Amino acid sequence: MSSDEQTTKTKILIAARDLLEGGPSRKIRMSDIAKAAGISRQALYLHYANRAELLVAVTSWVDSQSLTLATAPDGAKTGRARLMQLIIACGNAIPQTYGVGKALLDMIDSDAEACAAWEARSATLRAQSEQAIEALARDGDLHETLTIKRATDLLGALLSLRTWEHLRLDCGWTQAEYITHIQDLARRSLLSG
Repeated sequence: MSSDEQTTKTKILIAARDLLEGGPSRKIRMSDIAKAAGISRQALYLHYANRAELLVAVTSWVDSQSLTLATAPDGAKTGRARLMQLIIACGNAIPQTYGVGKALLDMIDSDAEACAAWEARSATLRAQSEQAIEALARDGDLHETLTIKRATDLLGALLSLRTWEHLRLDCGWTQAEYITHIQDLARRSLLSG
C-alpha cells in the first residue's frame, strides 16, 4: 500500500471515529464519513466496500491505537498472572476506546452494520478472556464450580464496557478503584482456593 493510500485510510478512520464519538448516536452514512474525510464517496468505496467493513475497521483501528491493548498478557507465565494482566490491559483500554464503543452500543438495536462491528469487537474480548481462563484451568487454578465457558462469561461481564461505564461514570469510581476491585472480584469468583 502506498503512503498516499495509507494517509487516505487514516483520514477515513479518523473521520469515522470522530463522527461516532462526536454526538448523538445515529446511523452515520458513508457519505457523512467521506465528507468529513474530505474525499469523494467513490474514493471511500475504493478503500471500504461497505459500511459494515468500515465500522469493523474503525473499531479495530481505535482498539489498536490503545497501547494497553497492544500489551495484552502474552508474556504471562501463569494463568493467574495472565488474568490480572488482562484485567489491567482491558480496563485501561476502555477509557481510550469508550467513545466508539458507546456509539456502537447505542446503535446495535437499529443498525445491523453497527451490530456486526460490535460483535467483532466482543469476539476479540471473548477470545482473550477464554485464553486467560484456559490458562487458569491448565494450572489447576480455575474455581472448581466453574466450566471454562461459564468462567469466560463471568470474566467477559467483568471486563465489559457497560460494567466500566456503570462503575466509573455512574458510580464515580476512579480508574484505579475500578481495576483494583475488578481484579478482586475476578480472584474471588474465578480462582480456586
